[in-house]
Formats: sequence, structure tokens, C-alpha cells
Amino acid sequence: MYRLLLCSFFFCATLAHGQDTVPVSGTIKDSTGQPVAGASIHVKNKTNGVNSGEDGSFRLQAANGSTLVISAVGYATQEVAVTGATPLLLVLKRQAAQLEEVVVTALGVKRAKRNLTYSTQEVKSDEILATKEANLVNTLAGKVSGMQVTSSSGAAGASSRVVIRGNISATGNNQALFVVDGIPINNDETSNIGGGAAGAGSNRAIDIDPNTIDNVNVLKGAAATALYGSAGANGVILITTKNGTAEKKPVITFTSDYSVGKAILPQRQRIWAQGTGGVFYNGEDQKTGQSWGPRMDTLKINGQPAVTYHPEDLFLRTAKTTQNALSVNGGNSNSSYFLSYSYLNQQGLQPKNEFKRHSIFAKYSAKIGKHFNSTFQLAYSNSNQNRLPEGASNGPLFVILVQPVSWNPYPVLASNGTPRMYRLGRNSPLWSLDNINNNSRVNRFLPVMTLNYTPTSWLTVTERVGADIFMEQDKYVEQASPAIGLPGQVRDQTILFRQFNHDFMVSANKQAGRFNMDVLLGNNIYSSYSQNIQLIANGVVIPGYNNQSTGAKLSSTEGNYLQRKVGFYAQANIDYNRMFILSLTGRYDGSSVLSKTKSFYPYGSAAGSFIFTQLMQPSRILSFGKVRLSYALVGNDGIPPYYLNTPFVRAERATGLSANPFPYNDRPGFLQATTVGNPNLQNETLREYEGGVEARFFNNRITFEGSYFYRKSFNGIISDVPISNATGYSATTINSAEIENRGIEIVLSGSAIKTKNFSWDATLNFTRIRNKVLKIQDGVNELGRLTVGQPYNIFKGQADKYNAQGQLMIDDNGLPLRTDNVIIGDVNPDWLAGFNNNFQYKQFNLSFFVDMKKGGDVQNDVEGAAIFNGTSIHTVNRDNMVVQGIRESDGQANKTSITAQQYWQSRPLSATIQDGTFIKLRTVSIGYNVKSSVLAGTPFKGASLIVTGRNLWIHSPNFTGGDPEASSYGSGNSTQGVYAFSTPTTRAFNFSLKLTF
Repeated sequence: MYRLLLCSFFFCATLAHGQDTVPVSGTIKDSTGQPVAGASIHVKNKTNGVNSGEDGSFRLQAANGSTLVISAVGYATQEVAVTGATPLLLVLKRQAAQLEEVVVTALGVKRAKRNLTYSTQEVKSDEILATKEANLVNTLAGKVSGMQVTSSSGAAGASSRVVIRGNISATGNNQALFVVDGIPINNDETSNIGGGAAGAGSNRAIDIDPNTIDNVNVLKGAAATALYGSAGANGVILITTKNGTAEKKPVITFTSDYSVGKAILPQRQRIWAQGTGGVFYNGEDQKTGQSWGPRMDTLKINGQPAVTYHPEDLFLRTAKTTQNALSVNGGNSNSSYFLSYSYLNQQGLQPKNEFKRHSIFAKYSAKIGKHFNSTFQLAYSNSNQNRLPEGASNGPLFVILVQPVSWNPYPVLASNGTPRMYRLGRNSPLWSLDNINNNSRVNRFLPVMTLNYTPTSWLTVTERVGADIFMEQDKYVEQASPAIGLPGQVRDQTILFRQFNHDFMVSANKQAGRFNMDVLLGNNIYSSYSQNIQLIANGVVIPGYNNQSTGAKLSSTEGNYLQRKVGFYAQANIDYNRMFILSLTGRYDGSSVLSKTKSFYPYGSAAGSFIFTQLMQPSRILSFGKVRLSYALVGNDGIPPYYLNTPFVRAERATGLSANPFPYNDRPGFLQATTVGNPNLQNETLREYEGGVEARFFNNRITFEGSYFYRKSFNGIISDVPISNATGYSATTINSAEIENRGIEIVLSGSAIKTKNFSWDATLNFTRIRNKVLKIQDGVNELGRLTVGQPYNIFKGQADKYNAQGQLMIDDNGLPLRTDNVIIGDVNPDWLAGFNNNFQYKQFNLSFFVDMKKGGDVQNDVEGAAIFNGTSIHTVNRDNMVVQGIRESDGQANKTSITAQQYWQSRPLSATIQDGTFIKLRTVSIGYNVKSSVLAGTPFKGASLIVTGRNLWIHSPNFTGGDPEASSYGSGNSTQGVYAFSTPTTRAFNFSLKLTF
């Protein structure tokens, strides 16, 4: 009996064990039928599990009735009940998560971001519009790692400069290429006339209406931009415009913005009056531009206590901007459309400074039969800008920012009808308002047509044709001014620019086993033509009649420029098992501006990435990880047309102390230019290495991307290189420069908090770039602001002289001695950073963006004039002083006392070099979205109210100007970092209403 019971027990136990665990096997595939290797399979609520093999197969033990959990990176997790049936065939679906985010890359090709082998960064439409900036370039400031944006001025319609990964061309263009829906466009700085208004013009990206933009994707490195040929060597800013929505009734959106702003002014003293040596000058019969007079609180004028005036407040006004935009989008099953119109009216701080822009945009997409689809679009803009001269010129700010506080500028005219002015050699700012103006009118068209033919699911043929056409009319008027001895002038300029671009591409996508391959072959044809005509009337004989016929002396110039390029390109992207990705590109370009024997040049790139999380168990901490490496060699034909030849230029004839151009006695005269052409010019070349890491954590809540790059240009094109006058010429253009840049880029973003009613999203980007000029030309170590062995664009000039022990050297008069042509500053920042935050609570939204720059010197010419004239904040203390130092004549300590005026008026150029470090609260925005239930029964589908503040706080501890970010003379290479009497930056508030019908 005992033995029977024991056998029964073991039999039941064995039976129970057999029911507890049964063998389960199967295969895991994706929706295309390809095996999924490395997928995790485990019993729910159990820790043990297995991974699928290379063929997607797996085997494990599990109890009947239990649940298997199957997960893999990039796929939605799936649960399956164990029923005893085996083998299993499990199909995993792709997960629609951030990992599969699609971005626009070179030539408008869309690719999954996880598969990219280089660094890009995207800025969405909402981020662009939140800045409330008229100029598209300014909307990107601080938002992209590796990119530096510099505005030239606070004037309405002023230009801005954008550089990606540092300056790399010695004298050529260093700015990024702008591409709109696959078509390169012009971003030159225009709206200026030679000999006309000094200061910055407008960069032509200002013609783009930000309301029409869906997203901006920045391609930073050479591997990312190689397909764009020589034009993309400096990085590419890809603009994708908005599309209509298929299968949707028309949706009408109306947005209205109104903003007001006040000037952020340089620091200055308001204690001391006009005069010199402590003696007051009244500015009427005693004139001086200096404020070294008596104290204002002790001064009496005509027996009355002197009034302290604020010159800036008397001249500048409140800046105002209005913008209204209306758009319609919709579509049916076969087509979609998007239409937009906007009007911008920007009134600047200076009276009569304004920028107005009408923008019209239309896009229509349609399916044509089963295999064709097409997109037709047209953008049109009409802009009108009026501005006054800026910088150290005859403009009003050159007077206003250093004007004595004791001077009353009213009345404008003296009793004899001439302008009143406290000093000689300058126009009265109030007189300038009615007698000097620079007007620029631009009409621009951007048509694009894209046709796609898809005969099979894996093959697409694309033809894209686009143009960039604009006509610009500029007029500069300057009435005769006895105060500065100018006879008056009228300058008219007409610019015609047209650029055509054609791409023909064949792309194919095929999957073979674990390999997925994309191949693209294409051809590009590019043509650019510009014409510039100037008419100049000097010596205006009829005041107020601004016509060429009123000039006592008439002259004219005309320039015509034609450039053509042709390119053949190829790209192959090979993906193995969604783990290893290899990307190869090649391009063969020909350019009409280079030597006939060297006009064609090849280049390309090779890049790879490894998604290492494919080999790891799925983790709640590390959701995705990738390392990437790339190498690229790209060319650049960075010169205008006709540098191969030595052109003829209009001759001038000497007449006493002046030179007058031909024609003379109805006879034209021409001479060869003093800059000799170089028929052997070839492309400059850029070599770049890039490595990076991308990772996402906590189910994609936190994203990290870090990149390191090293780029070096060689055979760099340098124009106007001095040569021996014995050749009969003074300069030429050569291939010889070498410049290197190396840097680190970091982007960290994430959803710090995410609940049903509240969320907090933040993005931090950081950039650190170091550059160096390695070579200019054999035997030449300096050219302008370039010096071999130093960073690009340093400042050189006079500075205080020190001995070997670091002691300041003093002359016998008690004044510091100077040393000439030494390095006194570096415009390049130590690092840049931007921190963007967005908080959402139910219908309320709060966002703010902080922009930071560490280092980067600024030549503060306003401060230079202010310390000489005694209006600088540094000149408040007027006590006599003994400058600590050593007399050079006898080596003894200096004991000679000097006045404050003597000291400050002897300061060298180095005294104007200031650290441009800043922290900016660039934007703060508070918004409210009206609940849909509140709008029920109204014609509105949506409504929102937004209040935005710009530049509410700027901390620049070592800079005495208003905003250290400005570069007053425009976007050119050699003028960067110079702050000189440009219109101040504004601190503004914007009120926005958005309605959807």
C-alpha cells in the first residue's frame, strides 16, 4: 500500500510538472517578412527570457496559460498567450515613436533620423514664430548647436549673418546656403549703394515669410551637405514650407501681431557739460564735440540752472511692428493646397526708418493618375525699406550717442535758416531726418515645380525646377550740407538677379534579406545672372528735387555677371539589420568661374553609424544608442565671375586735388584694373572628420546628441593679395590659404515632466569651436584681420606698452606709452549655449529662451568716441591722476600728475576692445488656448492669445554698449565684431491673436 501511494505521488508530480512548463518555439519577423534578430522574449512577470537569433527564431520553456512578452527596439511591444501550439509566427509592428522621426536631408530627400550618419538639427514652425522676428535668420539665433547668428543692427530691415561650424574661407563667403523646398536661394546682403548710406543693408533671406515655414533643418557638416556641391560647403539651412492637408475641408487661419519696443542704449555719463578743460562751450558761438566742461549741477546758462537733456530720448522713438497673416489650406483625396498672405509693417527706433513687406505664397500638390504626383508653388514678396546712414558716418547716431547733455537741439534751424549744431564737421541729426535717406524696394519671385514618377514601389524619378528672381531699386538722397562741405548727391541703383536650378534624380529602395539599400543618382544644372546699374548725380542744384537731372556732374556704372555650374551626383545608403548603416556620396562639379583646365573637380563623403542598442536587451533606461563617424572632402568655387581675367575699368583724370572719371570731351577712357587676373584658379577644398554619439533614455523622454568635428580648408582662394608693383599691378587672386576649425556640439532635450494636465519640455544646446589660420601665402603672414597662427578675424592695433616684468611704461609727460600692431582682441567666442523651456498647463502655455555667449571680443567704436569726447561712463571721475607705471626714460616710478582729459584722450585702440560675453533672456512667451467648448456655436474652431517679450534682460558685464551681439557694418567677413553707431537693439513686447475658422 505504501509503495502504491508513493508511486501515485510521483506520477501526479510528474504530470503537474509537465503541465507547468512546455517547450515554446517560433520565429519573429517584421511587417515586411524580414526576421527580427535580438528581440527579447520572456514570460510576463518573470525575469528569465531569451533573445531571438539571427534568423528571428527562439525557443524557451513556459507554462500553459502564461503570457509571453516580445519586445525589440523600434517595434511595438506584443503579448501572446501560451496555448501549447508551436511553432509560433510573430509579426512585430514598427513603433511610431521619435526613433522613426523623418527629417528632410540634402536635395529634399526624406530619411529616418535614426539612419542618419551625420549631425542635423531641426527647428519647428512653432519655435520660429515664437520669436516674433521679421528676419528669418534672427529666428534661429541660439537654437542650433554649431551655428552662430549675428545681427548687424536694430534697424528695421537690417541684415544678419549666419555661420555654421566657424569661418573656413579666407576672403570668400562663409555663410550657410539657404535652400527652400530643394531650391537654393540667394542670401546676399543688398540694399546698399556704394558711396551712399554707410551701415548694414538687408540680407535677402528677409524676403521669406516665417508664417509659411513648416520646419527648418540645419545640415552642419560636409558629409551632410556634399550633395549640394560647392554651394553647400559652409553648411545648409533647409527650409520646408507648409503643405495643404488632403481629405480635409478648407481651414482658414488668421494671425495678428502688434509689438512695441524701446531702445537698449549704451551706458554714458550725464554729469559733465559740453566744453574742454573744465570750461563750458555753449555750442552756438563756441563749438566742440567734447564734454570735458563743468559739472551740470553747477552750470548756469543765461542765468538759469542748466537743463540735463537726454539726446537719445529726444531723437529716438518707440519702435512699433504690426503683422497680419491669413492662410487657407485643405484638399481632397487627390490634391491639396495651401495659400497664404501676410503684411509686415516694421517702424524702427530712428524716425523714418521702416521696413514693409507684402508676402504671397501658394502651393498646390496633386496626384496625376496612379504613378505621377506633382507640386507647384510660388512665393512672392514685395519689400520697401527706408533707413538713415549708420556707423562712423554722416548719419545721426554718430552725433546722438556722444552728444553733450547740456545741448538743446531745438530749434533745428538758426535765425539765418542754417541748421544749428553744437560742433563743427557734422550734420544736425534732426536736419538729417529731412535731408538724407536710403530707400530700397525689392520684388522677388520663388517659383518651384516638382514632378515625381513612381513606376514601381521601389523606384522614383524626380524632376525639380526652380528659380530665384528679384528686382531691386535703391535710391540714396543727400541734400547739400554746408556744415560738412558736401554738395549733395542723388544715387540710383538697379539690381536684376535671376538664378535657375534644375535637378533630375532617380532613387531606388530595395531590401534583400537583412540589407536595405537606398540609391540616388542625379544631375544638377545651375545658372546665375546679375546686373547692377548705378547712376550718380553729384552737386544737387535744386534742393528737394531728387532727380538725376539736378546734378551738376553725372556719371554711371554698369556691371554684368554670369555664372554657370553643372554637377553629377550619387548617393548610396546601406542598412544592415537596422544596426549598421553605411552612407556614401560622390559629386563631380564643373564651374565657369574656375580655370578651364581645372573647372571640373570631384569630391564626396563616406559615413557610417552603429546602433549598438540593437545588440542589447530592451531597457527602460537606455531606449536607443548610436555612434557615427564620417569623412568628407568637398570643393568650393568661392569667387565671383571673371577673376580669371584682368578687366578694364573706367579711367580717371587728375584735376588739381581731385580725380574726375572719364568720359572727358565726349571721349571714354579705360585702363586695366590694378588687380591682375589669375587664369589658373582652382577650387578650394575642405576636408572634414566628424564623430558623434546619439542616445535616448527613459522610453525616449530624454535625448542626447554630441558631435566632435575637425575641418580644414586648403588651396583657399584669397582675393586682393598684394604683389610687387614692379609687375605693373598691385594685387591678384591666388589659391594658398589654409584654415582649420575644430569643435564640440551638444544637444540635450527631453520631457522633464509629463502628466495629464502639465508638461515641461526643455532643450539645451552647447557649442565650442576653435579655429586657426594656418597659411595665407608663402612669405605673407598677415592679410587684413587674418594672421597666421591666430584665430580667424582677430583685432590688431595700438595698445599700452609694458616691460618684461609686466609694468606699464610711461613717458616723461606722465602718459602711458603705446606699442603698435599687436594683437588686442579675438572676435571668436569661447562657447555658445541656448536653453529653451516650454511649460504647458491645460490651456496655458509658458515658454522662455535663454541665449548665452562666453567671450568673443567687440571693438566698441561708440566707447572709443565716448572716452575721447568725455561722454563715456568711465570718464565720470575727473580728478587729476598719477598713472601707475615706470618711466621709460629713467626706469623710475612715475610721479607726474595728469588730468583725466589728458589720460582718456590718449587711450589706444585696445581701450575700445571689450569682452562680448552676454546672457540674454531672448524671449518669454505666455499664451492661452481657448477651450473648444467655449467656442461651440461660434464660427471659430480655435483661438489663442499670446504675449511675448523679447530681449527683456541682457547681462553683459564687460560691455558698455547696448548689445554686444551687433556687428554694425553688415554681414561681411572683415567687419564682424565692430559695434559702431548702429541703431540700438530693442526691448519689445508683442501681442498676438490667432483665430482658426
